[in-house]
Amino acid sequence: MSTSTQTLPDVDTRDSTGDDTPKMFHYVQKNKIAESAVMGTMVVALCGEVFPVTRSPKPGSPVCPDCKQIFEGLKPGPGGGE
Repeated sequence: MSTSTQTLPDVDTRDSTGDDTPKMFHYVQKNKIAESAVMGTMVVALCGEVFPVTRSPKPGSPVCPDCKQIFEGLKPGPGGGE
């Protein structure tokens, strides 16, 4: 029996389009990113979108406006804004 191993890149967020071309990235809890990328578990974005992490944003990537607005409204400090 033959198995292959795939190495996943470092990832932050995922697009919500379901295809290989990211249309928009979402804010998710930082401590859930690696687990989702490796195990395929689902994460919940600030806007409520639920998905497994599959992509890493590049500078200038489009961000979900709902996530951005919620993130900007969070208080800085533990558990919020940073």
